[in-house]
Amino acid sequence: MTENRSRIHQAGSLAERLAADALRLREQAARLEPGAERDALLNKAHRNKMAVDINACLTFPGRRVPE
Repeated sequence: MTENRSRIHQAGSLAERLAADALRLREQAARLEPGAERDALLNKAHRNKMAVDINACLTFPGRRVPE
């Protein structure tokens, strides 16, 4: 028999969720003292922002595949 997979319907697009998470992480880091935990939050926020930018470049309608 086949099992039914539970499906999760996301509220927004991946880019929207990543951008919101990056903003949340930056706000959370702003409340912390300088240190390793703050740096880790800022790094994760930066990675999320980079992922949004890369996704935007890859999904741009006029994008051509490099030869």
